Order: sequence, then structure tokens, then C-alpha cells
Amino acid sequence: MNIALVTYLDQGKYDSDTVESEDDRLLDFLQAKGLNIQKVIWNDPNTNWENYQLAILKSPWDYFDLIEQFHQWLSLLEEKKIKLLNPIDVVRWNTDKHYLNEIQEAGLKITPSIFLERDEKIDFNVFFEEFQTKKLIVKPCVSGGAKNTFKVTPTNAKEIEEKLTELIRAEDFIIQPFLPEILESGEWSFVFFNGVYSHALIKQAKTGDFRVQPAHGGSVHPQNPDQKLIETAARYVRQFAKNCLYARVDGVFVDDDFLLMELELIEPFLFLNTDQQNYERYYKALTELTEDL
Repeated sequence: MNIALVTYLDQGKYDSDTVESEDDRLLDFLQAKGLNIQKVIWNDPNTNWENYQLAILKSPWDYFDLIEQFHQWLSLLEEKKIKLLNPIDVVRWNTDKHYLNEIQEAGLKITPSIFLERDEKIDFNVFFEEFQTKKLIVKPCVSGGAKNTFKVTPTNAKEIEEKLTELIRAEDFIIQPFLPEILESGEWSFVFFNGVYSHALIKQAKTGDFRVQPAHGGSVHPQNPDQKLIETAARYVRQFAKNCLYARVDGVFVDDDFLLMELELIEPFLFLNTDQQNYERYYKALTELTEDL
């Protein structure tokens, strides 16, 4: 079986050192297990996808910049009957943060969210009042890596309104209250392989920033959560990440309630290097999901 470990064309736009390191280490590990696997750029026009029976999404970091092309690529895999992990229908659903509405409607808790549709008029005073806060986070519904993500306060609201008025002509945005717990306690990530809990960590922003991503100076702290916390995160996976090789449940605890921020099913960093057994658990899940190939 020929396997593609799907990545992206690095043009220096994203700080990808950590991702490439994880990609290479995972690739070496899986090849050492005897798998016929290689890294493939998802939108490389020279790739003959008919040569592959399985594609594993790892780091297609630019998919949200090329979303229409990405959806076309998903359709191509579907047409060629190439198995994708994670499943194509789940990936399509996960590309747009409107999915949070569906999760909330299912009775699971999310960070309070309001969606701004394309060309909608923006008045942050309305949202300050709605969320009873003086700090908001605004980001595109199709995005990643903190792209076009703004922290809004009464001081900079006018400036961000002007920027957003231009950006919203092209895409939808989501507005959420800024949760101080992110700075105080950090953002949790729970990683699951084929629905089974593997490991967890807390990501913390550097002093003076609110973004927890390592590319923006954030730090990572492995955790040993109790079964109750694991079960809380597992509920999101059971309902919305079935048959997924991997799922990363990102959220924050507010008054002891876990509020989902993102259910990462496309290109999350998996923090495999925090424990050598993470690679084994990844491989076990992969073999379980590909027994029919």
C-alpha cells in the first residue's frame, strides 16, 4: 500500500520548523514500521494521486488560504476512491468554524460565539455589551495559525473595525469574548488517536501576547489529567470525530467548565515528541483504521 503523508509547499509564509520536525520524525517512525509512506504536497500538480491508496493529512498548513482549491482536492480524492485520514466528510465540515454551532446544538459547551457573515456591518460596542466584556477575539471562520486574529478593546475598536470592514468583504468572521483564563491557566489540548485518549498538554502565551501557538512564542507543558477531564474532552471526539486517526480538543476551563475553542481535525500539531509512546499509539490507530486496505 502506498501512503501519502500530506503536507504543504513551504514558501516561507509560516514558521514551520516545529511542524517539519514532527513530520520528519513521524515519517521516519512509520517507515521504520515497514510502511511505504512519503511526504506529498497536497496541491502539487505533478502528483499522480492514483498511485496512492491512502492519504494522511499531517500539515497542509496553507489550506485555509486556498480553501476552494482544497475542497477541489478533497473531491478529487473522493473521485479516485483514495482513503483519507481524517475522513473527507469530517474534514470538509471542520474547515469552517461554523461547525461550533453544531457542537453547541448537540449540548456540548463551546466558547460563546457570534458569527459575522460576509459584508455584515460591524459595531464592537454591541458585542462588548452582548458578552459583558471589554476584550474580544475576532478571527476568520476559515483560518488557522492565528491568521487575521485580533484582540479588540474599546481602545483599538475603531482601528480594528476599519480593518475588519475590508476583510469581511471576502469571508465570514467569528467573535468571541477574550477569556482571561487563557492567560492565567493556559489553553488545554487533549490528543486522541482513533477515539482513544493519548496525551494532553497546556499551551501558554508568552508575556504580553494572547496567542498560544509555538510559532508566536507560546510554550507547551505536558499534563496528566484525571479521568474526569479526559472524559469531558472525549465527548467531543465521540460525537464529532468518528473514525478519525487523530483529533485535538482545544479549550479552556472557566469556573470548572470546559469550553471548547477548536476541534482540530485537519492539520494540528500533535506534540508527538512529548512522549515516545505517542508514536506507538498513533501507529496502532493507523493500523486499526486501515485494516480493510
